[in-house]
Amino acid sequence: MNYQWDWQVWMQDTGAGQTYLQWLMSAWGWTLAVAVLGWVVALAAGSIIGVLRTVPNRGLQLLGNAWVELFRNIPLLVQMFLWYFVLPELMPQAIGDWLKQSSNASFYNAVICLGLYTSARVAEQVKAGILSLRSGQRMAGLAMGLTLPQTYRYVLLPMAFRIILPPLSSEFLNIIKNSSVALTIGLIELTAAARSMSEFSFQVFEAFTGATLIYIIINIIVVSGMRWLERRVAVPGFISMGTPAAAH
Repeated sequence: MNYQWDWQVWMQDTGAGQTYLQWLMSAWGWTLAVAVLGWVVALAAGSIIGVLRTVPNRGLQLLGNAWVELFRNIPLLVQMFLWYFVLPELMPQAIGDWLKQSSNASFYNAVICLGLYTSARVAEQVKAGILSLRSGQRMAGLAMGLTLPQTYRYVLLPMAFRIILPPLSSEFLNIIKNSSVALTIGLIELTAAARSMSEFSFQVFEAFTGATLIYIIINIIVVSGMRWLERRVAVPGFISMGTPAAAH
């Protein structure tokens, strides 16, 4: 293999007043921004849809199921293109023109697309967490005089989220990795920056090695943080580190 390794390429100037390493770090910021904001959208929408799929109302259950099937069964890349190229054409002209002309249009679309795509998966986790609880908890909340929404808010969801923290951690890692798809609509996130670096410097392995290391660092931080959170919110005698308590 006749390849000239040059690890100093990271310190070379890109021609725009910054080194390739600084360029990658800047792209890292965009990756984190898309992932975190997309996760906020996914967690909020997914929690609502997950609850709708467990309420004793057939119409709301069908609505929740339709949401999950829609966003889960269309490939992420196709959804990204639909949000970026098709949505502006369907909006009122003023809004559509603003979306097409905005310098951050790719960022906004990536956040919404990743958030709604992941919300379908979060909804499945929330539904599974709620259904894993004993039915007596719901009945006890209602018997105490709580309304159904209050029972979900104060009784069911706090326990369900403790149960599903491990799979939610995996979904957060997935949204970080899926953010790389945003390069197809022009967002210069980490993978796009690594690809551009390889094209400009012809040092392919160095560019993608840098991106890989940054992704690994992000994932280690997320996993460590979620494990700490699991321990912090664990309820003694009910759940510990994501594992149900042993039956007595």
